[in-house]
Amino acid sequence: MLGRVIAQQEGEDVFELVEATRRMAFDIAHGDAKPTDLMGIFRDLDITKTNLVARSFCYFALIANLAEDLADESVEAPVSLRKTFAKLKDAGVTGADAAAVVRNAKVAPVLTAHPTETRRRTVFDTQNRIKQLLKESHHGGDMARIEREMYLRITLLWQTALIRIARPTLEDEVDVGLRYYKLSLLEQVPALNRAIRHNMRDTFGMQVPDVPVVRPGSWIGGDHDGNPYVNARTLTYATRNAAKTVLRFYEEQLGELERELSLSDRYSSCSKELLALADAAHNDWESRVDEPYRRAIYGIRNRVRANLHEIGDKKVAQVDAAAYASPEEFKRDLDTIDRSLRQFNDDVIADDRLARIRSAVTTFGFHLYTLDLRQNSESFENVLTEVFAAAGRSDDYRALGEEEKIALLVEELKTPRPLLFPDAAPMSEVTEKELGIFRAAAQAVRNFGPQSVSHCIISMTGTVSDILEPMVLLKEVGLREVDVVPLFETIDDLKAGAGILEKLWSVPFYREHLRARGDVQEVMLGYSDSNKDGGYLQANWALYDAELALVELCNAHGIELRLAHGRGGAVGRGGGPTYDAILAQPKGAVSGSVRITEQGEVISAKYGAPETARRHLEAFVSGALVASLTDTEPIADPDRAYAIMRELSDLSGQKYQELVGDPGFIEYFTQSTPLHEIGDLNLGSRPAARKQTTAISDLRAIPWVLSWSQSRTNVPGWFGVGSAVTRWAGEDASRWEELRALHRDWPFFRSVMSNMAQVMAKAEISLARLYANLVDDKQIADRIYTLIAEEFELTKKVYLEVTGNKDLTAENQRQARSLKRRYPYLLPLNAIQLELLRRYRAGDDSFLVSKTIQVTMNGLATALRNAG
Repeated sequence: MLGRVIAQQEGEDVFELVEATRRMAFDIAHGDAKPTDLMGIFRDLDITKTNLVARSFCYFALIANLAEDLADESVEAPVSLRKTFAKLKDAGVTGADAAAVVRNAKVAPVLTAHPTETRRRTVFDTQNRIKQLLKESHHGGDMARIEREMYLRITLLWQTALIRIARPTLEDEVDVGLRYYKLSLLEQVPALNRAIRHNMRDTFGMQVPDVPVVRPGSWIGGDHDGNPYVNARTLTYATRNAAKTVLRFYEEQLGELERELSLSDRYSSCSKELLALADAAHNDWESRVDEPYRRAIYGIRNRVRANLHEIGDKKVAQVDAAAYASPEEFKRDLDTIDRSLRQFNDDVIADDRLARIRSAVTTFGFHLYTLDLRQNSESFENVLTEVFAAAGRSDDYRALGEEEKIALLVEELKTPRPLLFPDAAPMSEVTEKELGIFRAAAQAVRNFGPQSVSHCIISMTGTVSDILEPMVLLKEVGLREVDVVPLFETIDDLKAGAGILEKLWSVPFYREHLRARGDVQEVMLGYSDSNKDGGYLQANWALYDAELALVELCNAHGIELRLAHGRGGAVGRGGGPTYDAILAQPKGAVSGSVRITEQGEVISAKYGAPETARRHLEAFVSGALVASLTDTEPIADPDRAYAIMRELSDLSGQKYQELVGDPGFIEYFTQSTPLHEIGDLNLGSRPAARKQTTAISDLRAIPWVLSWSQSRTNVPGWFGVGSAVTRWAGEDASRWEELRALHRDWPFFRSVMSNMAQVMAKAEISLARLYANLVDDKQIADRIYTLIAEEFELTKKVYLEVTGNKDLTAENQRQARSLKRRYPYLLPLNAIQLELLRRYRAGDDSFLVSKTIQVTMNGLATALRNAG
């Protein structure tokens, strides 16, 4: 059908060109031609036709994803709550132990604005409609009608621009994040929280309180680390629109409930408190005089409308009702209806829509999600330096020694008076903006409750003062209840993390602060920067080793550890199956609670439809429960396993430094990948780099990983492993056997190897040779390409030797089938990208050349899925 649309819209000559390209790509896949033959098609081809071919293969990737997603939905999920609870019981877990974990569990998917999702909303919506049509066709729908609309939708898709003309604003990103609540999360998260309680009852005969286990979070609008566009206005927009989203949901659901609960007092009874609630609604409709439930719900719905009007929802007119002061007050009225129904044997009614609304209120309150604040430690220090100077507390706070800083910060934290008074002179623009963000957060908490903003994350945490500094700023605006969360990111910071916390806990003021919060310390671990810093294996081990140290420290001090994981979608940024990732944590690192960032294309893949959202969330919760209640680290000699990993980590890091430390590496990386062109892709509001790229530390994680995936090398997901294992094991058969045992028995090592294989299977080193040809200095190109290619082959050999698998996709037959189908359709996108990068860098920066490069990047990211 796509082919028919191309022929009809662009002409038979274009369709034939697309077909000739496809045939050549299949010849290459079968070994009957070379990639350079394909490039020859585009060498002197008119840019207009080149653009049409690129778009054709990009749309194929979109449609192929739909078919695969639909196929996945028809297969029973390998992980589910029902299976997990049965597994726990079979493993000897008692009901009391399970209940203790569930009562205190906190599982938080945290949606972020990291923009690896390359699709526009319009494209996403059209895809969803095509997917619905496919479902209808599979269930015996009217095929003539379905095909007509399918042809219409693909025609619309073909004539819709895949690439945004303008960079999205932060408000756009907030709206995109909220879209997934409307698509799936508003209904699926409360449903899952109810299912957890039901499974506890059905499996263990235990009743647990109605406390939500799954509580979503967000960074969109509050993450101001390196994003100059985050300010008080964007934070207010994020929190206010989150509240509007959930309040509109309540209002809509109450409207449906009002229509459904048509119980007449001629045929049913109700409680006195329900009757009082109905009478208080001031509904004088004579037609409802005998319908107390409808009148009560009308009154509740009117009060929710008042809440919407109060926060500026222009779709709602002012109503003659008082807004609810809190979600708890709202819930009490809903509970009144529930009790009345149950009192008079209407449990079946109470357990339907009313139960869903009550569960949603318990889960989402009026805030919907917890918005995290995030800023780097240097910025916090700069703000406090100016604030302390203005308040006469320190002329140059930044210049103080660490102990002097701690003393001053603790003194301020103990003092109830603010540092700045309302009539204080304005600060610098940067400081005023940062203070404005904190003030806006305080207002959000006043408006929507303490869960509206409850975390302040400090990236690049390196000292105790880094953690105390934002506490002073939070105190300044009255947010003493917000959790400060150190984020350890680089290899060195991960190694130092436990030591920093131990020193922090030795500060009496902070220790009392922690005790007042139930002795729970949240810590965040960064996957992207650690990967850039030390490479794939060293980063993975540094994270695991840091967790071991944190668990040991917390056990020694009687403190509960709650870990947040800053994972991206790509393996090079901590990606991979969530269930496996949670089980691969050290014993004691989960304890019922885990927060994980969800980014980019992974968000739409996981939460774009109710079915996939439910599958993913069940796997997320199941992983947390299994990791909390069973021994997921059944290795015979942990100390030996850790010693092996430390040696492998060091050896891998050395090999990685050989690559990135090469004097020609930056030139190779920037010229052999479309790094600079990615900056023009208009993916998100955040700048692509912190400054001009002179070192990889200047780069953000997304362009770092996305660049390597475009050139089909995927270096961040595997480089260094082959050399490390080969150097460590050598010709020693017993060492190879040790590695095989670790792969068999240790989820962490198995996950590392499995994720590595997944990303290597998507690489194509022969294409990487053609990208290397874009480098001006041929000596640098040959040297670094050879280093990458040889390490790839060595790593592949090591993987097969350790795992005993026959190929890289042996453990993932779905991926094997997908890659086999897709491979020929990826080749034209790479060939066009290579040709147009050559033209572009030779001076042809015309609109269509640059836009077609972006189309190829979009197509490759779409086809490779979690490679961005």
